[in-house]
Amino acid sequence: MKKRGMYLVFNGFMLFLMVVLITSFGIADNDQRRGLFGKKEQPEPEVLKTLSKQDGYEITITFEKGKSHNYPLMAFWIEDENGNYVEDLYVVESIAKGYFGYGDASAGHWEPGPLRRPAALPYWGHKRGVKASDGYYIPTQQNPLPDAVTGATPQRDFVLHTRSSERFQQKFHILMEINQSWDWNKHWHNNKFPDDDEYKTSSQPALVYRITIDPSDPDKEYEMTVIGHSHWSGKNGKLYEDLSTITTAMDIAQQVMVNVDLGNE
Repeated sequence: MKKRGMYLVFNGFMLFLMVVLITSFGIADNDQRRGLFGKKEQPEPEVLKTLSKQDGYEITITFEKGKSHNYPLMAFWIEDENGNYVEDLYVVESIAKGYFGYGDASAGHWEPGPLRRPAALPYWGHKRGVKASDGYYIPTQQNPLPDAVTGATPQRDFVLHTRSSERFQQKFHILMEINQSWDWNKHWHNNKFPDDDEYKTSSQPALVYRITIDPSDPDKEYEMTVIGHSHWSGKNGKLYEDLSTITTAMDIAQQVMVNVDLGNE
């Protein structure tokens, strides 16, 4: 009887061990397929193309999203060496057309419709310098940006292929402004400006990144760095260099690289 009990215990243990091993191998196999035991497989970056018919420099911008990325609005443009606006390279379609996928809540739920977001990209808007009839420095449905410079809001990493309108002889800048709604923090909280409705669509203010291109320099690739933030509700086009109150907004973009084919080779 005692031997039979030991036999049953032994068989039970072996059965348990087999189940554990089979399950472990099954999990490992699944995990390997999912990339959990190695580098996770990432989706291919979205590919955007603008201004392909222009005759200037070929510019490639590679945007790697950060851990706080969640459908941000953005614009890329060129300025001359003195900081004067020259031209747009890419502007998200909702800002460029004044029409958002979630722009109209009059029916009790969100539907596509016209919407003004002056706090979204105010540094770019004021640099561009086109004032609409409502006083905002952003495009309208009646006066939108051309299709050649716009595109849908990227949902993940992306590569933008674009061109400048000319081959500049002097140094020039490429800038990016980026803004994401609802990214509150302890400083930029919901009740900071209770009477400013535009601020509440911006949360932490938009960030401005910049690089300087020297046409005489053989270096082709540059990493964009943040140089300041915009006005929190878009009331002016000033650049605020103090970034001490900015937190998660710094993680919307992990890295933005710019490659410019200067044709020096």
